[in-house]
Amino acid sequence: MKVRDIMTSHVSASNANASIDEIARKMKELNVGSIPICDNQNHVIGIVTDRDIVVRGIVDGFRVSDNIEKVMSKELIFVSPDTHTHEAARIMAQNQIRRLPVVENGKLVGLVAIGDLAVRNIYVDDAGKALSDISLPSRPMM
Repeated sequence: MKVRDIMTSHVSASNANASIDEIARKMKELNVGSIPICDNQNHVIGIVTDRDIVVRGIVDGFRVSDNIEKVMSKELIFVSPDTHTHEAARIMAQNQIRRLPVVENGKLVGLVAIGDLAVRNIYVDDAGKALSDISLPSRPMM
């Protein structure tokens, strides 16, 4: 099965000039935990998660009126719609991420999340392994 078969294709993206507050409100309104950040041509330039807003935004002292660009993840990991779902699960586990932008011809066409893998019975094992690896601490706990 390919990522295109399970991805969310109606993804609400934003631009890097949006404020932290705007993005947080958009997440609440849409009941999502991440928003891809795109340029004017719909090229993905970043992604921001609710965790980014808390850990990089609030804890580091940014104001809610600051641009989301200050807290978004800029080093993107993404897949194409033709990526096999097993490979997407492996990429998520290896990089300890729960969501992957889906990009085709340089443009955002969807988003695949660990939950998308988990709801397909055939991929329960892959999703479970990915989630287990994602949840591992990236550095020793004190």
